[in-house]
Amino acid sequence: MKNILPVLLLAPFVAFASSDIKLDPAPVDLHDTISLQRGAHIFINYCLTCHNAAYMRYNRLQDLGLSEQQIKDNLMFAVAKRVGDTMTVAMDKNDAKDWFGATPPDLSLIARSRGADWLYTYLRGFYRDNTTHTGWNNTVFSRVGMPHVLHELQGVQALKTEVQTDAHGHKREVQNLVLEKPGMLTPTQYDMLVADLVNYLVFMAEPAKTFRLQLGIFVLFFLAIAFVVTYMLKKEFWKDVH
Repeated sequence: MKNILPVLLLAPFVAFASSDIKLDPAPVDLHDTISLQRGAHIFINYCLTCHNAAYMRYNRLQDLGLSEQQIKDNLMFAVAKRVGDTMTVAMDKNDAKDWFGATPPDLSLIARSRGADWLYTYLRGFYRDNTTHTGWNNTVFSRVGMPHVLHELQGVQALKTEVQTDAHGHKREVQNLVLEKPGMLTPTQYDMLVADLVNYLVFMAEPAKTFRLQLGIFVLFFLAIAFVVTYMLKKEFWKDVH
């Protein structure tokens, strides 16, 4: 048992180190309210049709500078009737399992469980694959059950394999995504759209994060001032004590 314990403790790190998936850094900026508003609009129009966000309420979008009326008029298209309702969909779980092979996961905390870089790379990594039941595959999530719902915007990509030779003459196969059929957006525009969506998913996973960080800085500043005042009082009280 003593010999097994160190192996179990190291297992997560070994699994992480063995992953050869290169993730692109996501340009997340929770202070960019315009990006967050665009991301919320994309999420509700393209993601909320199948995925729930059961731990997120519509009225938290007011943190992004939107009024209650703007939320009602432009962002409440699902089953919710009040701004205080959570972001849920009417899709039956059993139907979803029959259609996709698995129930689409709730996306409330997906940015915290997967990470922003993973999501940014995943949403740009779909390619055509006729061997899957959806006709799509993904470079980050092999044989994922989710179809590429943004393909009209991105276009159709194909996974091409080419042989490269390094400086020492060693050959290796490298796989790259190639755009075969353009979409409604240019590659740069699509990357910006995905960046906005991921930015919103990060916000949704912890809407109070920005306020929490600001409060933490204020508390540290207050403690620093309190320390100086306390130290000066200590010197004053003990100056006559020898």
